[in-house]
Amino acid sequence: MKSMIDELRYGNVSPMEDTRNNTEEMKELMKYIARHQEELIATLTDEQKAIFEKFDDCWSEYASKAQKAIFSYAFKLGARLMLETLID
Repeated sequence: MKSMIDELRYGNVSPMEDTRNNTEEMKELMKYIARHQEELIATLTDEQKAIFEKFDDCWSEYASKAQKAIFSYAFKLGARLMLETLID
């Protein structure tokens, strides 16, 4: 059996990119987001498209940082729960 720690270390497991656990509702929302984004971009001028692209880049960077913080917090919380379970 492979060590999960080793798998994480070597980049074989990437919880942030794993979409296997997305619910049907989440998948449907992603379709709506993509469709609305395409419709919006079609109505924008070149200048507005450039501004929207900057907005989208900033939002993506924020979401990435938020996911990292959430993962870190949840991992630490899980570890604390395990310790508490083992100590009691």
